[in-house]
Amino acid sequence: MQSRTEMRKRNNRNNLYLIIIGIIVVIAIICGFIIHNQRVAAERSQREYASTHFNPNVTIYGVQVGKLTVNKATAKINKQADNVVFLRNKKIIAEKDDKVQTISQAEVKNIFTKQHTDLPSKQKYVFKSAKIDEAKKSLQKIQNAVVTYKINGQEFKLKADDLIHEVTYKGGKYKFTDVKKLHAKMEAIDQEVKTLKKSYKFTVPTGNKVNGKTITVKNESYGWGIYVKKAVAAVENAFINGQDVVDGSKHIYGEGYSTYAHGYGKSNHGIGKNYVVVSIKNQELWVVRKGKVAVHLTDVVTGTENKSNATPKGVWYIMYKESPSVLRGYNDDGSKYASKVQYWMPFTLSGCGLHDASWRSDWSKSAYLTGGSHGCVNIRPAEIRSVWNNVLTNDAVIVY
Repeated sequence: MQSRTEMRKRNNRNNLYLIIIGIIVVIAIICGFIIHNQRVAAERSQREYASTHFNPNVTIYGVQVGKLTVNKATAKINKQADNVVFLRNKKIIAEKDDKVQTISQAEVKNIFTKQHTDLPSKQKYVFKSAKIDEAKKSLQKIQNAVVTYKINGQEFKLKADDLIHEVTYKGGKYKFTDVKKLHAKMEAIDQEVKTLKKSYKFTVPTGNKVNGKTITVKNESYGWGIYVKKAVAAVENAFINGQDVVDGSKHIYGEGYSTYAHGYGKSNHGIGKNYVVVSIKNQELWVVRKGKVAVHLTDVVTGTENKSNATPKGVWYIMYKESPSVLRGYNDDGSKYASKVQYWMPFTLSGCGLHDASWRSDWSKSAYLTGGSHGCVNIRPAEIRSVWNNVLTNDAVIVY
């Protein structure tokens, strides 16, 4: 049997164990409470952080914005992100233009909402610029574009990749910043097809027949050319819009009294079947209507054969018709004149035209050598009416 002393010692030892265990439990409870509070505080801090900062692995328009606020992310994107796309020297390139805002704070806020999580997430988020992607695709279409330029029955294939050196894309708009090759190409096409200032073989009437001798004439105010600036713009738009054909007849011009393109699409070198012919050597005039001689005069008088008064040779056109009219100008001595005429049909900007000349008495074949007009084609009053009735505005006037 144990002694009372031994029992007392054992009881004291057990009590000590219980106290120690109790202390350990209390410490564990306290530590657990502390750890729990720390965890709660940490999560609260993380939630607060996540509510104002991007997740760590977020890229917007190629710029890392992880752990940044919306304001700082917006500033960084606008400072670093590419926002302009070039098609330059056959390559599509994205660059930064400081003059163009890349993204607004509202747009960044919208992206922030899409990637937001209650706690920071290590997931990778990549947000691309729809505008940049669209620009790249659109510029790719331009790069591959081929347009057929049709003009006066001819066709020319224009490849953007060969003719466009640089195109930019900003704010949804395209700007062709280097089209020197396209401009040069249109200039070359203009030189090939234009009729202004061009010489060619033409058959003039003889007697009452349209088919007489063949001469070389040169278009002066008569004819047309390509308005290159407008044509280039039209081709650029065709490249942008995916248009296959450009109608060149919409971008032509003329010279003289009006910018109307004379003779475009007409036969007979653009002269057509209605025209006037004046022979200075023979002092004759023909009016051709519908391919037949309607009027033939053998006694007209042209400008006096000197440098200032000779009727200019070439192909012109009837600018307008006026009846009656007063012709004004200067005589050789410098004095002014004002001559009344019944019918006036000018064909040059310098004041040469067809008209009656009631004051003239010398209608001989040699009158023009020393006593001709100031450059006009004088017609007898008794014959002018037939000319007036058969000549239309814009008819070609061939003087040779």
